[in-house]
Amino acid sequence: MQVLKTISFISLTLVLLSGCYYDVEEEIYPTIACLTSELSYSMDIVPILQNDCYNCHSEEANFGNVTLEGYEEILEYVNDESLLGVIKHSSGYSPMPKGGAKLLDCEIEKIEIWINDGAINN
Repeated sequence: MQVLKTISFISLTLVLLSGCYYDVEEEIYPTIACLTSELSYSMDIVPILQNDCYNCHSEEANFGNVTLEGYEEILEYVNDESLLGVIKHSSGYSPMPKGGAKLLDCEIEKIEIWINDGAINN
């Protein structure tokens, strides 16, 4: 009986001690840098558009009569500043993606920097 109490006490102690483990959030979830130097339309911007925009705004889907597939097509929305307005959820613009979560801050930053750098087709 004494052995059973000892085993129970040790087991309970181990369970309680394992619950006291403390992790440092920065060590568990390190910040991943947003790489924004030397952005390329084809290598950086198009993949964001493919993942987050083309479901509704490809040439085939063309929801809302808005096509973002192709450089000339997206340039229209870059020039009238609506692309940044909708992805940043700015006042006066319909937030995109419609009914979905806002793009990641890094993705928005890449698009904004690409636009501010002249929206080059590279």
